[in-house]
Amino acid sequence: MENPMVLLETPEGEILIELYADKAPKTVENFLQYVDDEFYDGTLFHRVIKGFMVQTGGLTFSMDEKETREAITNEATNGLKNVEGTVAMGRLPDPHSATAQFYINVADNADLDHTGEDDENFGYCVFGEVVDGMDVALKISKARTKSFQGFDDVPKEPISVITARRFE
Repeated sequence: MENPMVLLETPEGEILIELYADKAPKTVENFLQYVDDEFYDGTLFHRVIKGFMVQTGGLTFSMDEKETREAITNEATNGLKNVEGTVAMGRLPDPHSATAQFYINVADNADLDHTGEDDENFGYCVFGEVVDGMDVALKISKARTKSFQGFDDVPKEPISVITARRFE
């Protein structure tokens, strides 16, 4: 069976993501449910850090958090690494708190990988990889940022996910 693909349409261009359902089945199922519900449409890239990552999937243009489903089990023990081009789940300090937010690594970020079972070292679950449009993610990562509504690293000019759809 082929891996599912999702196309993110942004004002900067398109990003095509291949999902690793064999390595992170619960995470991919969760992500695809949000895609199918059109949850990601209109969410902001609300955390953009050059040389690190770009994060989206949970906040509106007014920086209000969208209502999500229950948190999922962190599958960071799957052996996948936070290297440039991979897609992983954002979360709170609790390792098993991921809901809808995700990020694209624009650099190798080994410090985000699973290295232990405690909260501090559990890591962030990689569940996919950009297969086309990495130039778009890199462009987004270079956006000028500001602090806004209590959030740091918010692009001065809003950048959103216009649509996120399964790509056949």
